[in-house]
Amino acid sequence: MSTYLITGANRGIGLEFARQLKNRGDDVIATCRSASPELNSLSVRVETDIDITSGESVMKLRENLNDLKVDVLIQNAGIAEFNSLSNLDPQSIVNQFEVNALSPLCCVQTMLSQLSKSAKIALISSRMGSIEDNSSGGSYGYRMSKVALCMAGKSLSVDLKPRGISVAILHPGLVSTRMTGFTSNGIQPKESVKGLIKRIDELTIENTGTFWHANGEILPW
Repeated sequence: MSTYLITGANRGIGLEFARQLKNRGDDVIATCRSASPELNSLSVRVETDIDITSGESVMKLRENLNDLKVDVLIQNAGIAEFNSLSNLDPQSIVNQFEVNALSPLCCVQTMLSQLSKSAKIALISSRMGSIEDNSSGGSYGYRMSKVALCMAGKSLSVDLKPRGISVAILHPGLVSTRMTGFTSNGIQPKESVKGLIKRIDELTIENTGTFWHANGEILPW
């Protein structure tokens, strides 16, 4: 049994992570800005008023954990806003960088003292963060922020390897959630998270820094 800390756990993929990990017997700490009835029904530890863009908020989380050690940190919180070439919104792009790339990196740095020996870190990125895979253009803010998160994850994997901490950079697939407008083309969170958990289980110090699809495919940078 391991202790998992999940950011952005009140809905969508984060909520499903909490559900599946709880059901298999792991200890779950679910963080969010505000809890949902669905999250509260899972009987996991819920830490509310946690905004990963606020350093003060993340330090509060660290203090709330006291001496509790986290075995797996899942950086799931993120936002998606559409930015086309004809409708660029610089502030939207900056916001996506802050939430999707800079804040997860800062959160990891703040939480390092809470990680157990040989802990794992999972960054929920996106295939849209692959430069080589980009064949449709657009989505400037989201794509750019996810590329930045992938780079942060790769650097973390190098810097934390001597400490025995491994890092996975993960694409959940096109998932039908509120973030994607509940697209009919997407898979359900249950299917996505089942694959993501398998990737985290298979993460080792030998394959740290890998950019994985939830289905096990290694994605190009």
